[in-house]
Amino acid sequence: MSTFFNTTIVIPCYNEEKGISNSEYSNFLNNNPEALICFVNDGSKDNTLGVLNVLKAKHETQIHILSLENNSGKAEAVRAGIKYCNTHFQHQYIGYLDADLATTLEEFIALKNYLQGEIVFSFGSRIRKIGSTIDRENSRFLIGRVIATFISNILDIKVYDTQCGSKLFNRTISEHLFEKEFISKWLFDVELFYRMILLFGREKATKKMLEIPLKLWVEKGDSKVKLSYGFKLWFDLYKIRCEYKKLEKKLSI
Repeated sequence: MSTFFNTTIVIPCYNEEKGISNSEYSNFLNNNPEALICFVNDGSKDNTLGVLNVLKAKHETQIHILSLENNSGKAEAVRAGIKYCNTHFQHQYIGYLDADLATTLEEFIALKNYLQGEIVFSFGSRIRKIGSTIDRENSRFLIGRVIATFISNILDIKVYDTQCGSKLFNRTISEHLFEKEFISKWLFDVELFYRMILLFGREKATKKMLEIPLKLWVEKGDSKVKLSYGFKLWFDLYKIRCEYKKLEKKLSI
């Protein structure tokens, strides 16, 4: 029987050779023996796998590496990691986080404190407010707010930040949300919210999710999303909206 871990963290990695902070991961794992980290090497072309193997050698029982032969994009890397971990490990909670740790591991693990009662899905939110440090380029912040507002409108739920890469689920709901492939490689977060709506209905779904303002979020390095995707993004949103609205309609019949 496999070891029980309270929380499993799936971290997709694509060409992160220079972006992975061994010290941050090591300090976290030393202080959190109940946590497991599964790195998904998404067909990296640099020495990401070598860097991950060095880190794993220091934490044999708390680090697992799932290496995909070809680059499949963030959505499928996260999905593959979560499905793999749900199959091979025992845990109460599972979620995903970006490799650059713009959100700290400590803030991420604290999301589990909100997964109680009706709440099955908690997620970080980059809300700029007094008492928090959200370090993000103003241009990205403004573009992000336009996109986030549009997404909130098409979902028809009051969510401030669907795209923050810091999301945690209880095991049972993760099995449902990540069962099928996503339409979009980068906007799969939007699909997660739609899938919650399909499972529970819009009103009940909002009572099962909790958005937690982050105390610290620091933008690091360049985005893996190409600038050209800015045009395709709107087409992806259109496809997502059409597909899930169609599924919603079928359920209502």
